[in-house]
Amino acid sequence: MILFERVGKRYGGRFDALANLDFRVQRGEMVFLTGHSGAGKSSLLRLIMLLERPTRGRVLVAGHDIGRLHPGQVPFYRRQIGVVFQDHQLLHDRSIYHNVALPLEIRGADPRDVARRVRAALDKVGLLHREKALPIELSGGEQQRVGIARAVVNKPSLLLADEPTGNLDPQLSADIMALFEDFNRIGTTVMIASHDLALIARLRHRILRLREGRLIGDEDAA
Repeated sequence: MILFERVGKRYGGRFDALANLDFRVQRGEMVFLTGHSGAGKSSLLRLIMLLERPTRGRVLVAGHDIGRLHPGQVPFYRRQIGVVFQDHQLLHDRSIYHNVALPLEIRGADPRDVARRVRAALDKVGLLHREKALPIELSGGEQQRVGIARAVVNKPSLLLADEPTGNLDPQLSADIMALFEDFNRIGTTVMIASHDLALIARLRHRILRLREGRLIGDEDAA
């Protein structure tokens, strides 16, 4: 599903955010990405999202060398990926329903299909009863669930999350991770960047460890 071949990313001509990364993530795998602040976790995810392109090496996703995609192909590529951010990035003047519907509305989906898929996604994260609420009316954990619903409403084959539990207490963090495991069980490939080592250890999935932009550990699920 994801293949990095001697991938490097340099900023400003001097700073190497990533260096010589080689790893493969199989379709249907769930993988954690860990490391200190500034280790390169977000840079790695940004390469997969095609928000950045590698300075060296190749990144392949679903067999496609994404560094070779021309600009017109990028929007279609990104529709295959769901992304969950730490700060939710919700539109606070729109209801929960319309926040989740946004990716479908942008691509011009049929309104009946939008309604069906949005409500299915909200039901999956336990928030169907709050579809008319505004984000400010929800707790931090509920807002993160909305972010997850929005990320999966397109039924992506790949789900990425950048520190999705960084602002949540331990119980809410465990609940959010359980949702990611639910999506993984139905075949979605999941990659999560997280610094919560204790929670990651309990979940027993593969762990990729970064230090100063280099891969220093690749640990299989216990």
